[in-house]
Amino acid sequence: MHAGGELGAAAGGSLLLCAALLAVGCALGLRLGRGRGAADRALLAWLCFNALVHFALEGPYVYLSMVGSITDSDALIASLWKEYGKADARWLYFDPTIVSVEILTVILGGSLALVLVYAIVKEKHYRHFVQITLCVCELYGGWMTFCPDWLMGSPNLNTNSWLYFWVYLVFFNGVWVLIPGLLLWQSWVELKKMHHRGSNSCKKFQ
Repeated sequence: MHAGGELGAAAGGSLLLCAALLAVGCALGLRLGRGRGAADRALLAWLCFNALVHFALEGPYVYLSMVGSITDSDALIASLWKEYGKADARWLYFDPTIVSVEILTVILGGSLALVLVYAIVKEKHYRHFVQITLCVCELYGGWMTFCPDWLMGSPNLNTNSWLYFWVYLVFFNGVWVLIPGLLLWQSWVELKKMHHRGSNSCKKFQ
């Protein structure tokens, strides 16, 4: 695909919208996490941002794709996806794989993020079960978004532009790989601690 990729008004507006959602997500998460440890406050901020992205950005994308196409839409939110479509052309039209993954991401991923926020704030026993499920869902979504195109030689991906490749494709998608990976590790460590505590308690009564 052609290079392009200047940081123009469309790119700037899209990045500002993402930054605004991040700011709102952080504010909500930090408010909900008052009195909790730094790790939980950071996680709550991420989860609020994550839910906002799923519902406020990806939700409208699914709707617009089901009733028409991003390319033909005049909706304000469509301009963000038209900009992202310069990095991955599949987002500009009805791609069954992309839309299928996004339906799963919006409904399951967005809902699980909210359930996990509740589980952390209320210290529910199912917190890490939900956390692991959400992380697997996010990682699966990322894999199924890119693997089909990779197998065909990446004909829809614009890898010639620093903005489209490093910012849109690598950075924004990489965040949804790195953070779920870290949270899976956190759940592993916490479940291991709980197992050891349970084993030690059982030994005391033997």
